[in-house]
Amino acid sequence: MIFLSSPHQHSGNSIQLTMLSVIIALLPASMVSVYLFGWLAALLITFCISACLLTEYICLKVMQQNMKRLWDGSAALTGLLLALVLPASVPWWMALFACVFAILITKQLYGGLGHNLFNPALAARVVLLISFPLHMTVWIIPMPAEGVLDLYNFSLCFTFFFFGPEAIQQTWDAITMASPLGYVKTELSRGVPVHEALNTYQYSTLNAFIGREAGSLGETSALALLIGGIWLIARRTISWHIPLSYLCTVALLALVFNAINPDLYAPPLFHLLAGGLMLCAFFMATDPVSSPSSSIGKIVFGVGCGVLTWVIRTYGNYPEGAMFAVILMNCAVPLIDYYFRPRVYGKTRKKG
Repeated sequence: MIFLSSPHQHSGNSIQLTMLSVIIALLPASMVSVYLFGWLAALLITFCISACLLTEYICLKVMQQNMKRLWDGSAALTGLLLALVLPASVPWWMALFACVFAILITKQLYGGLGHNLFNPALAARVVLLISFPLHMTVWIIPMPAEGVLDLYNFSLCFTFFFFGPEAIQQTWDAITMASPLGYVKTELSRGVPVHEALNTYQYSTLNAFIGREAGSLGETSALALLIGGIWLIARRTISWHIPLSYLCTVALLALVFNAINPDLYAPPLFHLLAGGLMLCAFFMATDPVSSPSSSIGKIVFGVGCGVLTWVIRTYGNYPEGAMFAVILMNCAVPLIDYYFRPRVYGKTRKKG
């Protein structure tokens, strides 16, 4: 009698295929970012992908690892994700620092792909925000009026990216604006009600949905991120548990507290469409390496991310809380897996 070891059937998935699927899912958000921020977005995306691949190559070379790992798609995906969570105004040296930190510190020092505790792009973004808060909260005006900054002029954008606004005789105040989250947060600290702050900002739910607002490259268009996220769920590259529980938790908390006091608490749609919530829900929190393995664990993880996101946005010093929330919940993944992992058939969990 011949015994065959499991698994008996291959799912057809591979690391390369999974990474390629996520990259394809990010194409709508990437194209919207290039449309809104022109050559600045294209330069930043190209630079980050190239820098991550180069850093990965150097790490593999120094550690004498198989160079085929360079082409598994993980480094390229990290570079793309990192570019999408950065402002269009970020200088090249800061982007380079983020790429090196993401690949070297967050990924390779933990043992490489499959061993990292945090999503590399997300960890690098958080480090940049803490280290360089002024640079990381400067938002280029998307599709600006003629005469402010021609984002479709390659020479101008190239000079800006590598040498700053002074090289093109511009000031930050002339080419930047506040993000909706940042503006509402500032106005609330001055005692201005939420609805009044949104009216002053000329906030539009439609613009927030399609992406015509200030923010990081890949945070602006909720529509583009939804398209990519739903495509990943349809292909079963990710499951619905984390995105749905994450978004529903934020929406529920915003709904309840907005009903209690609409002057102090923003409505659900504002939270869902603002900042990096959609990007984190579909592309960061669902990272298979740094998220729980069981379905129940994923729901617990998503709920935890939602609670922390709303709490940080509402009561924290930073306007955005999505990325901090995911990083904090990454730390709880071993505990979640311990209590919510599926029971092995034929075995009972030890007590005490």
